[in-house]
Amino acid sequence: MKMNRLGRTDIEVSELCLGSMTWGTQNTMQEGHDQIDRALEGGINFIDTAEMYPVNPLSAETQGRTEEVIGEWFERDNRRRGVVLATKHSGAGIKYVRDGAPISAGTIKETIEGSLRRLKTDYIDLYQFHWPNRGSYMFRQNWTYDPSGQDRAATLAHMEETLEALQAEVKRGTIRAFGLSNESAWGTTQWVNAAERTGGPRVATIQNEYSLLCRMYDTDLAEVSINEDVGLLSFSPLATGLLTGKYQNGQVPDKSRMTLSPEMGGRKSERAFAAVDAYLAIAKKHDLDPVHMALAWCFTRPFMGSVIFGATTIAQLDQALASVDITLSDDVLKEIDAAHRMHPMPY
Repeated sequence: MKMNRLGRTDIEVSELCLGSMTWGTQNTMQEGHDQIDRALEGGINFIDTAEMYPVNPLSAETQGRTEEVIGEWFERDNRRRGVVLATKHSGAGIKYVRDGAPISAGTIKETIEGSLRRLKTDYIDLYQFHWPNRGSYMFRQNWTYDPSGQDRAATLAHMEETLEALQAEVKRGTIRAFGLSNESAWGTTQWVNAAERTGGPRVATIQNEYSLLCRMYDTDLAEVSINEDVGLLSFSPLATGLLTGKYQNGQVPDKSRMTLSPEMGGRKSERAFAAVDAYLAIAKKHDLDPVHMALAWCFTRPFMGSVIFGATTIAQLDQALASVDITLSDDVLKEIDAAHRMHPMPY
C-alpha cells in the first residue's frame, strides 16, 4: 500500500486509514479488534479515533469507549510501534465532555492524559483539535455560516496559547504531531503562521469531509494543502454509504447507518440520490465497484494525506482494502468531472 508523509513530519501513513467511530456501539470490542487485525494484514498502519467516540449514538455512557477498544488491542497484541495512532480533543458543545467547554491551553494536558489512559499507551502520534472554537461551516453548516461575529484577536491568542501547551506535550513525549479537523482555509493558515511565531508544533494535517459528493476542499483549502504542506485526512469518502448505492430507490438495509440516522447528518436529499445515480452509472459503464471507484478517486487528489473509512463488517473492510489496487482511467476521471459539474454540492 502506498505510504504518504504527514505534512513536514517524519510520520508516514498508509493511503487508507481505519476509522473507528462505531466501535463500542455498532461494533463490539472483539469486532473492533478483528478490524484492526485485518487492516494491518492488508497494509494499513493508520487508525483514527477521538475522545468523544463512539457515535450512533453519542452518549455520556459510551464516551471514550472507542479509545478503550483500541487500548485493549494494544495491551493484547503489544504492537503499538506498528501503528500510527490519531485521536482528537473535543471542541465546545458536548456537555458530557468537560461540561461542553471549548478547547483551551488549560485542558490539553488533562485531555491527553485521559486519552492515554484509555488507549493504554504513552504517546499519541497525531493529536487533533476536533472543532475550532470559533465555529465551523462543516456538517452542512455552510448554508448559514456567518463568521462576522468572530473576535480575530481572541482567535489568534487562543492559537498561540494552545500551541505552547501542545509544544509542552511534544517535549513531554505524549504527542508527536498536531492536526486540525473541520477547519477552514483561513484558520489553517493562521495555525501555520502561529506556529512560526511561537515555535509550537506546525499543523501537519486537516481532517475534513471529502468525497465525490462533498468537494468544498477543492477550492481554497486545496491551495493551502499544497503550499503549506498540510495534508487532507478525508472522512466520509463514501458519503456515509450513499456512494455505495445501497440507499438508492428508497432502500434502507437492516442495521445500516440510515436506520440509526435517517437524515444521514443532513446528507439525504433527492439531489444527493440523483448525483449518486450519475456516479453509479460511470462505475457500471467501466465495470468498477462503486466503492472502489469512490476511494480510488480520492487517492488521485494531489493534497490527500490519507482516506479515512469506517466499516461495520469485515466484508466491508475487505471491499475498501481492494480499492488500493484500482487505477482509474483518464476516461473515468473525465466522466467523474462531468458528473460533478452536473451535480455540484448535492447536500
